[in-house]
Amino acid sequence: MRLLVVGRLSGQLASAVKMAMAHGAKVNHVERADQATEQLRRGQGADLLMVDYQLDIAALIAANEAERITIPVVAFGVDADAREAAAAIKAGAKEFIPLPPDAELIAAVLSAVADDEKPMISADPSMKAVLQLADQVARSEASILITGESGVGKEVMARYLHEHSRRSERPFISVNCAAIPDNLLESELFGHEKGAFTGAVARRIGKFEEADGGTLLLDEISEMDARLQAKLLRAIQERVIDRVGGSKPVSVNIRIIATSNRDLAKAVAEGTFREDLLYRLNVVNLRLPSLRERPGDIVVLADHFIKKYAAANGVPVRPISAAARQAISAHRWPGNVRELENAMHRAVLLATGPEIDVDAIRLPDGQPLGRLGAGMMAGQAYEAPQAGVAARAAQAADAVTRSFVGQTVAAMEKTLILDTLTHCLGNRTHAANILGISIRTLRNKLNEYADEGTAIPAPMSGVSASGYAA
Repeated sequence: MRLLVVGRLSGQLASAVKMAMAHGAKVNHVERADQATEQLRRGQGADLLMVDYQLDIAALIAANEAERITIPVVAFGVDADAREAAAAIKAGAKEFIPLPPDAELIAAVLSAVADDEKPMISADPSMKAVLQLADQVARSEASILITGESGVGKEVMARYLHEHSRRSERPFISVNCAAIPDNLLESELFGHEKGAFTGAVARRIGKFEEADGGTLLLDEISEMDARLQAKLLRAIQERVIDRVGGSKPVSVNIRIIATSNRDLAKAVAEGTFREDLLYRLNVVNLRLPSLRERPGDIVVLADHFIKKYAAANGVPVRPISAAARQAISAHRWPGNVRELENAMHRAVLLATGPEIDVDAIRLPDGQPLGRLGAGMMAGQAYEAPQAGVAARAAQAADAVTRSFVGQTVAAMEKTLILDTLTHCLGNRTHAANILGISIRTLRNKLNEYADEGTAIPAPMSGVSASGYAA
């Protein structure tokens, strides 16, 4: 993990940096916030910013976002009181690290915020076959196309390929082609020169140059505009790029990995994706099976996520009960591994007994997973995932309808956010992770609700407060 420290390097901060390096972080340092943004603009990337709480964190985040640089921030400081720590969180920091540093806290924050630990875990033969192919091609220079439904772990597989490649010591850079508007994606990928367009106040290094020597992941490449596809094809074929507004080509040495949850052959037939680009990307295809196609992975992944989130939340690791294991094995998991991970995160927070039982495993609509498998819980024989799908879907739809009928979408959203925050004992970071939204979006929503007079759970209490404070 690449860590950029922003602030004066005092003795206590130096100790924290040494602890981070002991946990595998590669550390760079600048003293001022503007130097941090400039360094990131020049392509000296980072996975996490560790920023002195006395600096203007909100302005730093805004300056980065103006350059379309989105990197999580943790604040640090000496002798900061609770109010100052809360102010840093409200300004946009994900966590606060008090100094002098604690080695376990440093390790936990690096793991939780940067989320580097995403191992490929598998016990099912269908997934093991894919991993075997991945191991065969990882050390090659071939472009690889990873396909599969949303949530199956395409980015995790891309990181696995990079870590097992000959480029593992060089950067792994990811670009979500679906999340960046078409008019900005070209600059994001290829960079731009000063004055290339309104707002281009300085040269900006793009992701191709940032990934030089390493691996560039083009996530959801099917969403890329046709004009950019042509420019991408040239970059892959000739290993040179042109910055927006640039006058000479720039050589790059990268390996391309792309992902898609769409059928690209069909997109070619429909005229929305270039056939020659597909040939260049699809030298090797790794199709990741959906979770329902790899039932042997469900329980082992659930156990992994429970250990992960128990450690992150500082709670004991509870085993999954036999009834809960049956329930999660029978569920179809339409959101695949991502849905299973979120469900296990919720279960860790909601479980109260010595085991994680079915009532603690809740679906995104708040319904316990056990209600959909009540017959099975009563002792019926195990039902294959394909059997009884219509009946379970009808029960689920009926439960959701009864819960939310007559409510507006805004009211449903408010209920879900406040219920999740309550279950997380007011912890904003954990609630945002479960909800699948950014901490900033969550805070904006809570501020809206507080302005309406709604009581908001105070941080780490689960008790409602009349106003909202980060």
